[in-house]
Amino acid sequence: MSDKVAKRERFLSVFPGLVEDLIEVLNGYGMTPEAIEWFKKNLEYNTPGGKLNRGISVVDTYAILKGFKSTDELDNETYKKIALLGWCIELLQAYFLVADDMMDKSITRRGQPCWYRVEGVAEIAINDSFMLEAAIYVLLKKYFKGEPYYVDLLELFHDVTFQTELGQLLDLITAPEDHVDLSKFSLDKHSFIVIFKTAYYSFYLPVALAMYAAGCADEKDLKQAQDVLIPLGEYFQIQDDYLDCFGKPEDIGKIGTDIQDNKCSWVINTALKLVTPEQRKLLDENYGVKDNAKEKVCKDLFNELGIDKLYHEYEEKVAGELKEKIANVDESRGFKGEVLTIFLNKIYKRSK
Repeated sequence: MSDKVAKRERFLSVFPGLVEDLIEVLNGYGMTPEAIEWFKKNLEYNTPGGKLNRGISVVDTYAILKGFKSTDELDNETYKKIALLGWCIELLQAYFLVADDMMDKSITRRGQPCWYRVEGVAEIAINDSFMLEAAIYVLLKKYFKGEPYYVDLLELFHDVTFQTELGQLLDLITAPEDHVDLSKFSLDKHSFIVIFKTAYYSFYLPVALAMYAAGCADEKDLKQAQDVLIPLGEYFQIQDDYLDCFGKPEDIGKIGTDIQDNKCSWVINTALKLVTPEQRKLLDENYGVKDNAKEKVCKDLFNELGIDKLYHEYEEKVAGELKEKIANVDESRGFKGEVLTIFLNKIYKRSK
């Protein structure tokens, strides 16, 4: 069994106990068996099916900060407690995805029908998404109420949830799928959307949680982490936008849809800064339309504008800046630059 698979298996082993904890609370309220079964299905259908990178990152980061060579060295009790923080991020992700899929009228998620499209669910999915979010606070109360950093955890989850929803709001009003208006797009808006919608909860949150649990989360260290992880999260999303347009489907595991879906991506925003009036007219007529021929017009124009080369120049520039920041991390209070290097190495020059 590879190290990656073993890590995933150990992380997944914590999930059934978490479900039992939540069901115990419902039983305590006198909830009906039918409702309890519904909530259990909601949790099991929507929470553990993804890559689990965010959740596992909490445990990995904690182990590094505490000086362990690997997470294997964590005893079961410690591992379970830190993994629960990771599962709280996965619950947050599940909450976002159940709601997002309804807003976007998506069909599938993680290789299965979106929750609202499961027989008998429909609009109940709105309440189910709320319950996934509320479950975070039930678990934090049960396992962390006695910790001196309990309120910090609560504030962190509340702040990051609100930040993510702000990013989603700007995305929804800037680039609705059924109304194309490229004059609303800009690189500044794109930057705000990806930092708030992705970077805070996917990059900063896992590390900040581990820092609180490891006892090295003073203001200066949290700022050091944020100063690298937020631009790193933005780089990750720009990379995703680039791969959606220029990546090979066999490498990235999907066919890119950003052009036809009217996404406010880095590619279109970079193009809009470079186009002539004639080229802009071509984009206005062809971007955001469910039509393969029109999509090809956009892709040909992106190639003509040299977006591919500009992306690689951006990648080298941002990677260099981040490496320099990491090299200058002050480790005197217990934080370790190695945490940030591992995140950067996972992303730099990825092709899928």
